[in-house]
Order: sequence, then structure tokens, then C-alpha cells
Amino acid sequence: MASAFEPSLSTSRPPPPSQSLADTLPTINFGFEDLRDRMAKFTAKFDAFIEQGRKRVLEERNQFRMNVAELKEDQRMKKKDIEIIQLKTNTYQQTIAKEAAETREMQQSIAILTQQRDKQAATRDALKEQIAATQKDIEARLAAQRAHAAQMEAQARFNVPELDFWVTNLCMRIEGAGMEDRLKFVYTHVDEKDWEREAWFELSTGSRDYDVRHCRPKLEREKVERVLERVNETRELAVLLKGMRELFVEAMKS
Repeated sequence: MASAFEPSLSTSRPPPPSQSLADTLPTINFGFEDLRDRMAKFTAKFDAFIEQGRKRVLEERNQFRMNVAELKEDQRMKKKDIEIIQLKTNTYQQTIAKEAAETREMQQSIAILTQQRDKQAATRDALKEQIAATQKDIEARLAAQRAHAAQMEAQARFNVPELDFWVTNLCMRIEGAGMEDRLKFVYTHVDEKDWEREAWFELSTGSRDYDVRHCRPKLEREKVERVLERVNETRELAVLLKGMRELFVEAMKS
């Protein structure tokens, strides 16, 4: 800070008789106006710097929150994808195990039929000389048996009950409902948030037309009636099983 001293009179000479001693003191300029102006400018720059810093911090904090939210969403989606893949893997493994069991059963049936055929052939050869008169008839019978065995073997892979097929593919089981004319159908894997959550309905078979008496969770009766109408027209149980599962899935989502 600069200051100026401006003497008005020389200190080597005595003051005239008409002036006081105070009038002879030098005038001092401390530059307060300049200092006030410089302090105001510094304060304005400092406030602007603080405001910019505050805005930058807010922007960085908001960006960080957005990044964290995106990461959490990505993690949730990946977790859901892993659950779906795990469910598909389990279903695929169950299907493979079932097919392996069916293959073993078919191989056992083929082995039994082969043994029977060999035994019959051996018996035919042993009795060939003794029953020459009936040789042609026996050969015809054996040929018919072989044709029947081949036909049964060809159809064996398709001999899977329709109900077992829907039980496996619709993730459900069948239980008794405590009455002779009622069955309870229990579904799983209908709630995306909880695959183990169950939904069920009781089917009444006491009359010609099917009827649903109870269900959990509760469904709109109008929608259930539409499903029953299609079932009673087609007389196909698969229509009922698929239709009720679709209604349960829809109810879980709402």
C-alpha cells in the first residue's frame, strides 16, 4: 500500500504568528479508496472462484450418483439374466436325465425282445425235424412277432404320457383335493421375483363340463370362465393347464 507525505511548510522556519501549530503538520494520504477498490475486486474474484468450485463439486457429485445408479441397474439386470440362464440350465439337465432314463428303458426292452427272438429261433431249430408239417406256420408266426416287435420298438420313443409332458413343461404337480371328484393343480415358476412361489386351482370333474372351484392367487372369474369355455369345447386338458398358467402369470405381474 502506497502513502504520500506532502509537507505544507518547511520545518526549519518558525510558523508565522497567524498560524497554529496544527496547521503546520504535514498532510498524510493513506490511499484508503484504492485499498477499498482492490479489496472489493479481490472479494468478487474470490466469490466467483468459490461459486465455480461449488458448481463443479455438485456436477461431479451428480455425475457420480448417476454412474452408481447405472452400475446398480446393470448389476440387477445381470443377476436376472443369470437366474434365467440357471433356470434354463436346470430344465435342460432335467430333460437330459429323463431322456437318458427313457433310453435305458428302451435298451432293456430291446434286449428282452432280442432274447425272446433268439430263444424262439433256437426252439424252432430244435423242433424243425420233429414238426416239419407245421414249419411254415411257425415261421409265419415268428415273422409276425418280429414285425410286431419292430413296430413296438419304433413307437417306444413316442410312448410318453401326455400328462407327464405337461407336468414337466409347465412346472406343475397334481395333488388330491380331499374329494373324489376334485384334483388340485399346483404351479411353480409363475412369479419372476420368486420362482418357488406357488399358484394352484382345484378342478371339479363331477359333471360333464369341467369347473374351477377354488384358486390361489384369486383370479377374475370372467377370465377363468373363458378358459373353461374353450376347454369344454375342445375337451383337451392341455388347453386348461396352459390357460390357467397364463392367468396366474398375469396375476403375479399385476
